[in-house]
Amino acid sequence: MGEEYIPFSADPVHSKREREKARALRNTDWWRAQLQKGVCHYCGRQVGAANLTMDHAIPVARGGRSTKGNCVPCCKECNNLKQARTPAEDILSRLFPDE
Repeated sequence: MGEEYIPFSADPVHSKREREKARALRNTDWWRAQLQKGVCHYCGRQVGAANLTMDHAIPVARGGRSTKGNCVPCCKECNNLKQARTPAEDILSRLFPDE
């Protein structure tokens, strides 16, 4: 695989709107229930509610939205590893780690 990269610049209006929606979603009973499970969406480890943060499976900077289907609880280690990758890019990076 070559270094084929399509530059993508985030729309600041979209990012601001979706981050506001995420803040509101953090105050819902649904999100509190997700945290109480204490399980990271990515690694599946039981880390406790205090060690989980909200992560967008498809990052807001890449066009993702702040919906229940896109917001997942995530531990800090997985959040740092994921960065701004989409789920497809994450799978490809695990399948082809050297590329």
